[in-house]
Amino acid sequence: MTNTYRNILSKTEFKPNTDWLQIKTIDMHTGGEPLRVIISGFPELKGNSVLEYRRYCKDNYDYLRTSLMFEPRGHADMYGCILLPPNDADGDFGVIFLHNEGYSTMCGHAIIAISTLAIKMNWIEAKEGENILKIDAPCGRITSFALVVNGEVAGVRFHCVPSFVVGLDRTVEVAGLGKVTYDLAYGGAFYAYVDMNKNNFDFDLTSNSYRTLITQGMAIKHAVMKQDKEILHPFENDLSFLYGTIFIGDALDKINDNRNVCIFAEGEVDRSPTGSGVSGRMAIHKARKELGFNEKMKIESITDSVFVGSIVSEADYGPFTAIIPQVEGTAYITGMHTFVIDPKDPMKNGFILR
Repeated sequence: MTNTYRNILSKTEFKPNTDWLQIKTIDMHTGGEPLRVIISGFPELKGNSVLEYRRYCKDNYDYLRTSLMFEPRGHADMYGCILLPPNDADGDFGVIFLHNEGYSTMCGHAIIAISTLAIKMNWIEAKEGENILKIDAPCGRITSFALVVNGEVAGVRFHCVPSFVVGLDRTVEVAGLGKVTYDLAYGGAFYAYVDMNKNNFDFDLTSNSYRTLITQGMAIKHAVMKQDKEILHPFENDLSFLYGTIFIGDALDKINDNRNVCIFAEGEVDRSPTGSGVSGRMAIHKARKELGFNEKMKIESITDSVFVGSIVSEADYGPFTAIIPQVEGTAYITGMHTFVIDPKDPMKNGFILR
């Protein structure tokens, strides 16, 4: 054995310089969609609510979002979150979400993942059966229920914020596609829902159409943003923007009801069926009288992972008759990381090549 190889076997700890920032994360996935949970090392955010923390992060530490989401530490489809104090003493914790474009208002796959992590990390005193977590997201309070069976998390379901339909069967002209029919709904974020069976597209909802889905999903998003002036949250201006396009099609596995492919932010493709997107879809199906209370719908994603959606109750929400949707899924831990940021690194703030 050479001295060099002996050193390789024995010297396995790297000590960063004192002026390097160290940020620790636990990485997870829900239905294949990544979540980088920032555990420590991120500078303290100032504010009195999740929305205020979100604004402060955007104004002061956006370079750290790009450092952790972009290459070389992340990639064009990376997703992350920062855990924070709740908005009031009745909550467990708050969360803000990070991605390639900025800061989203709601993320169902993240709620499922961090609820799972809360049990595994003993952040709450978990018991057999269901464990309730009250999580403050930018869109409002989310209640999640983590099911523990024999000491392990068997799955998570959550009740989203009031979700509502803005309009059904609207149309928009999109370059290269012509007239596109869509529904506009909110499930913690606004989406344009595009039913493949109502539109004559020359692509499908499999990974074979990955690039086309990004291109056409973004084209539809920008066309709707330009035309539709009703992307307005009834209470919070910070929530009044179109997050993405969700294509809806027939399920490939016939045990499921249908399929979602969500193109969001700056062309990210959700690997999961999209928790906030499923929430908005529950409102659409209720408005169309296609789904009743507590009836379940199994929705698959581009990776064939599945969320189960249902409708818990109905509530008035500003000018809308909204529903409280429930979304069910499972999440897994993929790794633990300590990211370092060398101030001399010319690419310390990250970059993206898609």
